[in-house]
Amino acid sequence: MGRGSVKVVGVRFKPAGRIYTFDAGEVECRLDDWLVVETERGMALGQVANPPRESSGPAPKPGLKQVLRMAEERDILRYEQNCELEGYALQFCLERIREKSLPMKLVDVEYLFDASKAIFYFTSEGRVDFRDLVRDLARQFHTRIEMRQIGVRDEAKLVGGVGCCGRELCCATFLTEFAAIGVRMAKDQNVSLNPSKISGICGRLMCCLGYEHSMYKELARKLPKIGKRVETARGEGKVIRRNVLEGTFVVIGPGGETEMTAEQYQRGDVVPAEGPPSAQKPEAGPSQVRSDSRGRGQRRPPPREERAPDRAETRPQADAEAPAPPPPVDQEPQASSPQGQEEAAPRKRRRRRRRKRPADSPGGKPGEDS
Repeated sequence: MGRGSVKVVGVRFKPAGRIYTFDAGEVECRLDDWLVVETERGMALGQVANPPRESSGPAPKPGLKQVLRMAEERDILRYEQNCELEGYALQFCLERIREKSLPMKLVDVEYLFDASKAIFYFTSEGRVDFRDLVRDLARQFHTRIEMRQIGVRDEAKLVGGVGCCGRELCCATFLTEFAAIGVRMAKDQNVSLNPSKISGICGRLMCCLGYEHSMYKELARKLPKIGKRVETARGEGKVIRRNVLEGTFVVIGPGGETEMTAEQYQRGDVVPAEGPPSAQKPEAGPSQVRSDSRGRGQRRPPPREERAPDRAETRPQADAEAPAPPPPVDQEPQASSPQGQEEAAPRKRRRRRRRKRPADSPGGKPGEDS
């Protein structure tokens, strides 16, 4: 190794698990070899996923752990004993959960390499009070107990299964991390939005929707969008559907449906239409006559914007021609004191209300006094 270079190796602890980088140091190993490495939780047994390579750099990262040694026969034997303990702990914990009727689902149990801690993975819709359960487990196995709640996607990764395609689950075979999957990916790929067809056994959107999404987006840039109006050799039309993988789209126009290709669109044989479509109905004017349901001719009223100025102009004239109100007869003198003014105001309100009530009531007629 040259100066400033570090020999690193990729190690995986579980099938289809994340690959962690370790400083190999002077240990010589090859692909699929078993190593004993140092982790934050103590010693662990892992398998080489990426062969050793030199990583140029000034110095190893502070968080880069060391490879302790190659796995020996005793290390493999301890690993097999831990697997047997995990199976027994799983059955024992399931029995205690049924006895205590706890609302939780136990998924898996993991023992650390030195058996100093046992981790119980479970799923639950809410919080669970498992303090009594932890005491029973610690009394039975004489080790530290950790209860770790996981999601449904992690559950599918630990348990495994077969997908709707007939193959083993991607997350249980080669996926190391879960990517964000959205409904937009299914729409871009023209996949049916039926939840039973785009959801996996975990109940979430299938991870495979993101495998080809970038390719679909790249191919879709070469085609016009659905609903866009374009000019073709047969006239103006509208794009009604397209096949991204084949690179074709269908335009409907005066001559019917026409299938075009992405090469024609890129070459310029199909160009976007300018302005609104040519085949539009002329707007009906105010003088046009329409017929009602009985067949009689009826003149269509002018639009609002045409009537509004006339109404505003005629309003002052109507106010000017209105006759002046007659002088009041036998008008009572107004009260000079403030108390009299307060009594006169409610009387006027009552009179106005009484005049309006017969017109608003269903049985009264407008213009009648009660």
